[in-house]
Amino acid sequence: MNITLSVDEQVAARAREAAQKLGKSLNQVVRDYLEQLAGSARRGQQWEQFEQRCLQSQARLEGWRFDRDEANER
Repeated sequence: MNITLSVDEQVAARAREAAQKLGKSLNQVVRDYLEQLAGSARRGQQWEQFEQRCLQSQARLEGWRFDRDEANER
């Protein structure tokens, strides 16, 4: 899909220079960012689903408490 963006010329020039330092085109940097953004949204949804499953779970700890010393035993 092609997307058209409106950006100040100076911003675009500086962004293009920064992308070049990364060995990428400005187009690739924007594409990478959008993929990361989409992935972040997906991860956020996955965490929300996990949280809901935890809250709806019937599992109980029955008095168990986290013990730092026990966790660090080797």
